[in-house]
Amino acid sequence: MVGRNESKLASVAARCNQPLVVKADVGNDEDARRIIDQTIEHLGQIDILVNNAGVLAYGNLLSGNLIESYDKVMRVNLRAVVMLTALASSYLINTKGNIINISSVSTFCPQSGNANMSMYAASKAALNHFGMSAAAELAPYGVRVNTICPGPVVTNILHNSPGFVNWNDFKEKTALKRLSQPEEIAELVMFLASDKAKAITGTNHVTDNGYLLRSHL
Repeated sequence: MVGRNESKLASVAARCNQPLVVKADVGNDEDARRIIDQTIEHLGQIDILVNNAGVLAYGNLLSGNLIESYDKVMRVNLRAVVMLTALASSYLINTKGNIINISSVSTFCPQSGNANMSMYAASKAALNHFGMSAAAELAPYGVRVNTICPGPVVTNILHNSPGFVNWNDFKEKTALKRLSQPEEIAELVMFLASDKAKAITGTNHVTDNGYLLRSHL
Protein backbone atom coordinates (compact mmCIF):
# COMPACT_ATOMS: atom_id res chain seq x y z
CA MET A 1 0.00 0.00 0.00
CA VAL A 2 1.61 3.24 -1.17
CA GLY A 3 0.69 6.89 -0.76
CA ARG A 4 1.94 10.36 0.14
CA ASN A 5 -0.60 11.13 2.87
CA GLU A 6 0.48 9.39 6.07
CA SER A 7 -2.82 9.81 7.90
CA LYS A 8 -4.83 8.35 5.02
CA LEU A 9 -2.41 5.45 4.75
CA ALA A 10 -2.82 4.75 8.45
CA SER A 11 -6.61 4.90 8.16
CA VAL A 12 -6.71 2.34 5.35
CA ALA A 13 -4.03 0.16 6.96
CA ALA A 14 -6.14 -0.12 10.11
CA ARG A 15 -8.76 -1.98 8.07
CA CYS A 16 -6.28 -4.42 6.53
CA ASN A 17 -4.59 -7.58 7.74
CA GLN A 18 -0.87 -6.91 8.31
CA PRO A 19 -0.37 -4.59 5.32
CA LEU A 20 2.98 -3.32 4.11
CA VAL A 21 2.66 0.47 4.13
CA VAL A 22 5.13 2.61 2.18
CA LYS A 23 4.94 6.41 2.35
CA ALA A 24 6.25 7.50 -1.04
CA ASP A 25 5.72 9.67 -4.11
CA VAL A 26 5.42 7.36 -7.12
CA GLY A 27 6.54 10.22 -9.36
CA ASN A 28 9.96 10.18 -7.69
CA ASP A 29 12.32 7.59 -9.20
CA GLU A 30 14.07 6.83 -5.91
CA ASP A 31 10.74 6.38 -4.17
CA ALA A 32 9.58 4.06 -6.96
CA ARG A 33 12.66 1.89 -6.51
CA ARG A 34 12.13 1.89 -2.74
CA ILE A 35 8.53 0.73 -3.18
CA ILE A 36 9.62 -2.32 -5.15
CA ASP A 37 12.65 -3.03 -2.94
CA GLN A 38 10.65 -2.88 0.29
CA THR A 39 7.92 -5.07 -1.17
CA ILE A 40 10.42 -7.77 -2.10
CA GLU A 41 12.22 -7.41 1.23
CA HIS A 42 9.03 -7.86 3.26
CA LEU A 43 6.92 -10.14 1.07
CA GLY A 44 9.48 -11.91 -1.10
CA GLN A 45 7.44 -11.57 -4.29
CA ILE A 46 5.02 -9.43 -6.29
CA ASP A 47 1.77 -10.98 -7.49
CA ILE A 48 -0.20 -7.90 -8.54
CA LEU A 49 0.81 -4.34 -9.40
CA VAL A 50 -2.04 -1.82 -9.31
CA ASN A 51 -1.05 1.57 -10.73
CA ASN A 52 -3.70 3.77 -9.16
CA ALA A 53 -1.99 7.10 -8.43
CA GLY A 54 -3.23 10.04 -10.46
CA VAL A 55 -3.19 13.82 -10.42
CA LEU A 56 -5.16 16.53 -12.17
CA ALA A 57 -3.55 19.85 -13.11
CA TYR A 58 -5.45 22.40 -15.16
CA GLY A 59 -3.82 24.12 -18.13
CA ASN A 60 -4.58 25.18 -21.69
CA LEU A 61 -2.83 26.48 -24.79
CA LEU A 62 -3.76 30.12 -24.28
CA SER A 63 -3.13 30.52 -20.56
CA GLY A 64 0.63 29.98 -20.64
CA ASN A 65 0.52 27.12 -18.12
CA LEU A 66 0.09 24.12 -20.42
CA ILE A 67 3.67 22.84 -20.12
CA GLU A 68 3.51 23.15 -16.33
CA SER A 69 0.32 21.08 -16.41
CA TYR A 70 1.93 18.59 -18.81
CA ASP A 71 4.98 18.04 -16.61
CA LYS A 72 2.99 17.57 -13.41
CA VAL A 73 0.38 15.26 -14.88
CA MET A 74 2.67 13.12 -17.03
CA ARG A 75 5.13 12.60 -14.15
CA VAL A 76 2.53 10.82 -12.04
CA ASN A 77 -0.11 9.56 -14.48
CA LEU A 78 2.26 8.05 -17.05
CA ARG A 79 5.97 8.14 -16.18
CA ALA A 80 5.45 6.64 -12.72
CA VAL A 81 3.43 3.80 -14.23
CA VAL A 82 6.14 3.06 -16.79
CA MET A 83 8.81 3.18 -14.08
CA LEU A 84 7.00 0.89 -11.63
CA THR A 85 6.03 -1.53 -14.39
CA ALA A 86 9.63 -1.77 -15.56
CA LEU A 87 10.87 -2.33 -12.01
CA ALA A 88 8.22 -4.93 -11.17
CA SER A 89 8.11 -6.92 -14.42
CA SER A 90 10.84 -9.44 -13.61
CA TYR A 91 9.19 -10.24 -10.28
CA LEU A 92 5.77 -10.57 -11.91
CA ILE A 93 7.21 -12.99 -14.45
CA ASN A 94 8.36 -15.19 -11.56
CA THR A 95 4.83 -15.33 -10.11
CA LYS A 96 2.89 -15.22 -13.40
CA GLY A 97 1.25 -12.16 -11.89
CA ASN A 98 -0.61 -9.29 -13.44
CA ILE A 99 -0.77 -5.52 -13.72
CA ILE A 100 -3.86 -3.33 -13.50
CA ASN A 101 -3.69 0.33 -14.49
CA ILE A 102 -6.35 2.83 -13.47
CA SER A 103 -7.07 5.18 -16.36
CA SER A 104 -10.19 7.27 -17.12
CA VAL A 105 -13.04 7.66 -19.58
CA SER A 106 -11.48 11.02 -20.42
CA THR A 107 -9.20 9.10 -22.77
CA PHE A 108 -12.27 8.52 -25.00
CA CYS A 109 -14.13 11.75 -24.28
CA PRO A 110 -11.81 14.57 -23.08
CA GLN A 111 -14.19 15.98 -20.45
CA SER A 112 -16.69 17.33 -22.96
CA GLY A 113 -14.24 19.72 -24.56
CA ASN A 114 -12.85 21.22 -21.33
CA ALA A 115 -9.50 22.51 -22.60
CA ASN A 116 -8.16 22.82 -19.06
CA MET A 117 -8.12 19.03 -18.75
CA SER A 118 -6.37 18.31 -22.05
CA MET A 119 -3.17 17.06 -20.43
CA TYR A 120 -5.07 14.81 -18.04
CA ALA A 121 -6.93 13.27 -20.98
CA ALA A 122 -3.69 12.90 -22.94
CA SER A 123 -1.95 11.19 -20.02
CA LYS A 124 -4.76 8.68 -19.66
CA ALA A 125 -4.89 7.98 -23.41
CA ALA A 126 -1.15 7.29 -23.31
CA LEU A 127 -1.66 5.05 -20.28
CA ASN A 128 -4.22 2.96 -22.17
CA HIS A 129 -1.82 2.40 -25.05
CA PHE A 130 1.09 1.68 -22.75
CA GLY A 131 -1.04 -0.96 -21.04
CA MET A 132 -1.73 -2.69 -24.35
CA SER A 133 1.96 -2.55 -25.32
CA ALA A 134 3.01 -3.96 -21.95
CA ALA A 135 0.39 -6.71 -22.27
CA ALA A 136 1.79 -7.73 -25.65
CA GLU A 137 5.37 -7.76 -24.37
CA LEU A 138 4.66 -9.67 -21.16
CA ALA A 139 2.08 -12.16 -22.48
CA PRO A 140 4.71 -14.73 -23.53
CA TYR A 141 5.81 -14.83 -19.88
CA GLY A 142 2.31 -15.39 -18.53
CA VAL A 143 1.86 -11.87 -17.15
CA ARG A 144 -1.48 -10.17 -17.82
CA VAL A 145 -1.93 -6.39 -18.12
CA ASN A 146 -5.32 -4.68 -18.12
CA THR A 147 -6.64 -1.15 -17.73
CA ILE A 148 -9.75 0.17 -16.00
CA CYS A 149 -11.35 3.39 -17.26
CA PRO A 150 -13.70 4.77 -14.61
CA GLY A 151 -16.13 7.58 -15.13
CA PRO A 152 -16.87 9.98 -12.26
CA VAL A 153 -15.84 8.39 -8.95
CA VAL A 154 -16.24 10.12 -5.60
CA THR A 155 -12.60 10.70 -4.63
CA ASN A 156 -10.46 13.65 -3.59
CA ILE A 157 -8.89 14.26 -7.02
CA LEU A 158 -11.34 17.05 -7.87
CA HIS A 159 -11.40 18.48 -4.35
CA ASN A 160 -7.62 18.80 -4.51
CA SER A 161 -7.64 20.56 -7.88
CA PRO A 162 -8.40 24.16 -8.84
CA GLY A 163 -11.75 24.89 -10.43
CA PHE A 164 -13.65 22.29 -8.42
CA VAL A 165 -16.83 21.06 -10.11
CA ASN A 166 -19.84 20.03 -8.04
CA TRP A 167 -20.40 16.28 -7.98
CA ASN A 168 -24.04 16.76 -8.96
CA ASP A 169 -22.87 18.21 -12.28
CA PHE A 170 -21.11 14.94 -13.06
CA LYS A 171 -24.06 12.85 -11.86
CA GLU A 172 -26.34 14.56 -14.36
CA LYS A 173 -23.95 13.68 -17.18
CA THR A 174 -24.30 9.93 -16.58
CA ALA A 175 -27.04 7.79 -18.10
CA LEU A 176 -27.71 6.11 -14.74
CA LYS A 177 -27.72 9.43 -12.84
CA ARG A 178 -25.28 8.16 -10.24
CA LEU A 179 -21.62 8.35 -9.31
CA SER A 180 -19.36 5.40 -8.58
CA GLN A 181 -17.78 4.75 -5.21
CA PRO A 182 -14.12 3.69 -4.92
CA GLU A 183 -15.23 0.24 -3.72
CA GLU A 184 -16.85 -0.43 -7.09
CA ILE A 185 -13.55 0.12 -8.87
CA ALA A 186 -11.78 -2.06 -6.30
CA GLU A 187 -14.19 -4.92 -7.04
CA LEU A 188 -13.34 -4.75 -10.75
CA VAL A 189 -9.64 -4.71 -9.85
CA MET A 190 -10.13 -7.85 -7.76
CA PHE A 191 -11.90 -9.60 -10.62
CA LEU A 192 -9.22 -8.74 -13.18
CA ALA A 193 -6.50 -9.83 -10.76
CA SER A 194 -8.17 -13.18 -10.11
CA ASP A 195 -8.04 -16.47 -12.00
CA LYS A 196 -11.61 -15.78 -13.14
CA ALA A 197 -10.03 -13.32 -15.58
CA LYS A 198 -7.15 -15.58 -16.65
CA ALA A 199 -8.08 -15.17 -20.34
CA ILE A 200 -8.24 -11.38 -20.16
CA THR A 201 -5.22 -9.25 -21.08
CA GLY A 202 -4.53 -6.10 -23.07
CA THR A 203 -8.04 -4.77 -22.50
CA ASN A 204 -9.58 -1.45 -21.41
CA HIS A 205 -12.63 -1.80 -19.15
CA VAL A 206 -15.05 1.12 -18.93
CA THR A 207 -17.11 1.49 -15.74
CA ASP A 208 -18.81 4.88 -15.93
CA ASN A 209 -22.55 4.67 -15.20
CA GLY A 210 -23.17 5.44 -18.87
CA TYR A 211 -21.09 8.65 -18.95
CA LEU A 212 -19.73 7.86 -22.43
CA LEU A 213 -23.16 6.75 -23.58
CA ARG A 214 -24.60 10.16 -22.71
CA SER A 215 -21.71 11.94 -24.41
CA HIS A 216 -22.68 10.32 -27.73
CA LEU A 217 -26.39 11.10 -27.50
